[in-house]
Amino acid sequence: MEHVPPPAEELALLDRELAQLDARRAQLLSRRAWLVSALQPQTPNGPRWSTPPVGHGWGPGQPWGSAPRAPKPSAPRSAQNVLLTLGGLLLTVAAVAFTLVSWGSMGIGGRSAVLALVTLAALAAPAVLLRRKLAATAEALAALALALTLLDVYAVHAVAAPDADGLTFTAVASAVLAALWTAYGLALGKLHLPLPAAVFFVQWPLLLGAWAAGAPAIVIGWALLVTAALDGAIALWGKGLGVRVTAGIGLAVMGSAALLTGLGESLTADGPLGAVLPGALLLTAAVVALAGAWRAPNGYAQVGGAVAGLAAVAAVGGVLRAAVPGTWNVPVYLLCGLALLSVVRARLPRSAGRGVLAAAGAVVAGALVWALPPVAAVLLGPVQLVAEVWAGAPDGFRGALGASMGWSQMATAPVVLAVVAGLLGAAYRWWPSLVRIAAPLAAPGAKARGAVGAGALVLGWGTLLLAAATLGVPYAVAVALETVLVAVLLVVAVRGAGASAGGASAGAGMAEGAGVAEGDGAGASAGAPAAAGRGRSVVTVTALVAAVGGAVSVGLLSLATEAAAYAVFGALVVLFAVAALRTRAVVEQAVFAVAAVVWGTALTGCVAGSLGLAPHEAAPLLLLVPALTVLLGARLRLHPVALPVELAGALGALVAIGLAVGRAPFLALVLALCGVLAAGAAVRPERRPVAGYLAAVLFVTATWVRLAASDVSAPEAYTLPVTVPALVVGVLRRRKDPEASSWTAYGPGLAATLLPSLAVAWTDPGWLRPLLLGVAALVVTLLGAKYRLQALLLLGGAVLALDTLHELAPYVVQVAGALPRWLPPALAGLLLLAVGATYEQRLRDARKLKDVLGRMR
Repeated sequence: MEHVPPPAEELALLDRELAQLDARRAQLLSRRAWLVSALQPQTPNGPRWSTPPVGHGWGPGQPWGSAPRAPKPSAPRSAQNVLLTLGGLLLTVAAVAFTLVSWGSMGIGGRSAVLALVTLAALAAPAVLLRRKLAATAEALAALALALTLLDVYAVHAVAAPDADGLTFTAVASAVLAALWTAYGLALGKLHLPLPAAVFFVQWPLLLGAWAAGAPAIVIGWALLVTAALDGAIALWGKGLGVRVTAGIGLAVMGSAALLTGLGESLTADGPLGAVLPGALLLTAAVVALAGAWRAPNGYAQVGGAVAGLAAVAAVGGVLRAAVPGTWNVPVYLLCGLALLSVVRARLPRSAGRGVLAAAGAVVAGALVWALPPVAAVLLGPVQLVAEVWAGAPDGFRGALGASMGWSQMATAPVVLAVVAGLLGAAYRWWPSLVRIAAPLAAPGAKARGAVGAGALVLGWGTLLLAAATLGVPYAVAVALETVLVAVLLVVAVRGAGASAGGASAGAGMAEGAGVAEGDGAGASAGAPAAAGRGRSVVTVTALVAAVGGAVSVGLLSLATEAAAYAVFGALVVLFAVAALRTRAVVEQAVFAVAAVVWGTALTGCVAGSLGLAPHEAAPLLLLVPALTVLLGARLRLHPVALPVELAGALGALVAIGLAVGRAPFLALVLALCGVLAAGAAVRPERRPVAGYLAAVLFVTATWVRLAASDVSAPEAYTLPVTVPALVVGVLRRRKDPEASSWTAYGPGLAATLLPSLAVAWTDPGWLRPLLLGVAALVVTLLGAKYRLQALLLLGGAVLALDTLHELAPYVVQVAGALPRWLPPALAGLLLLAVGATYEQRLRDARKLKDVLGRMR
């Protein structure tokens, strides 16, 4: 009874046998390589071959011993190829000159006879050279013979048929040359040039013949298609890489030309009957492309499937397009493209089927691109309302905004969006069934499902907006509709964020359990919730982005009337605040909270507008929202959402500062109020360093602005009373805490006097203030160097340098004006050379300076 081993044992036996076969194959290949190298021609003074070392070569798992490498023939062969190429080129040039230019008293007939004899000799020589194993020389002479045959064609036309039509003669000559070089290449199979040359000549007979006969465009398209089909056959079954590459290039060029010709004729056809012939051409091209894709390798099969799908859509869609009104052309092509999805039920090769699916996707994408401009016009149209806030809006004005796109596009674009949105929504709903159906061609994952759901969501939103604009709904209805859509998107985003977080946590828990469980089933079940979570996360992010974009759009739309602005911005504040409270995901919660702060700032601006305040008068009112964010940040403290909320409030403060720039007194007030808010945030330990510095800068800046607004010419009278007590407080702080930073202790007090004085000194024509300021800055700098205080050293040094620059600037300008024009660039060049030559030393000096400053307090 024969013993049959278990599958695992049999598999191990097979693996061992295969490993032994691989080792034996490696040994044989190594020995063969050594023998080939031993038979290669050697240098005159070198040994003819060497024997492998004893003890190497035929042990188990041991390849044959290493052998000396044969001299590389690439260098002499490369030189030889260069010489042959140059020689062939020179001979070709001589032949052209001989044929086209008179030579002595010999006419064109005599020259043609001589040229024919030389051509025959050039054609016969490669056969002799190949027998003597001179392949490179034979290739060079074959190239020369190719050029000579072209000259022979010219000579025949000039001598035998001078009155013949040029296109007709060229078509016949191309066919003759194709046959000649095909026979020549098959006879001398070792030459690489003849057969690709024959493929090149094959491209022209049908095209030039149809052109010479004055055939219509559709006939030329058929000639191009037949040529492309022949190229495809050669590319699939041709002999040699050169032949297949040349045929592939011809297939791409001729096939593209045929498709473009058929498409152009289809688009310009007057009626369904006129579109039948172009449709037949395109449908035949689809069949040819699909037949080639059936037999081509994977990458080319996918391209062939895509071309077949696009050609079929153009063929059928062209006939249907001619039978429907012009406004429905794009929807007709879209339906034809969606019909290609039935390929998932067809028995096509995997790559070809993927190509057809790619063609369907390309048609859908093209239709969406066509439908996007009206959506953009509807969404971005309200931007013009920013210039005329609360000027009122007539009913259906959004339809007028998109009228520039043309009524036909506005009427059918919603249909395109609705069809694609419905298709994507159905795919998202019945995703498991779709995956099972499409499994032979593709294996889409959870991210693909999320992308499909996101696309359905966005397109559905765009469909409703565009349909409302197309139908010309009243203004109030349009505003209410967009606000409701934002609310729906927020619900989707909130639910998706919660589901994604729950799915991720469930996936993590099941994965932890799977580490204990055995078998593949546990791992698969553990990955399912995580994959579902990834799919939901794509939809969530899309809904979030769409909600924010829709909120911006409806916010701009509401600027037409005062009541709409209050209603919309108030609703947006409530919606986004509730979404932030109901969301568990941190990122989504932060986005919702920030959006609520932004809409709150806009609502505050509406209040200022209702009160009739000027922009600079409205600036202090806008600080209410930043104040609320500071209080909310103190409430949230270390929560991750606290920082984004406070930054959003700071953005509102910047807007307030920008509004107050035109009036210095209001600007000083706004800066001071912002300093109060920053000081309030600095009370909290997690905000103390940054907020403290910011508060100091804001207070000092507010002081400068207030002094400038009051036309104060001697700011020291106001700043010194602040600087002295501030420095005293700093000294006391340093005594209590020697590790305290000098910037915290002395920076605000010194900046309160030095910087305003510096600003005034730059516009002071006198000498007393710059002198006193320079002396004070010098003293501060020296004190900073002595006591190793960073704030004193840097602040005093900067003020001293700028003050000195101001005083020396006139003299520098005078000296620079007296110097030759070439001297400053020369000096700059020398400086750069010196710095470059001592770059490493300068870098070390900079690092030392950085270390010294870093050790200061």
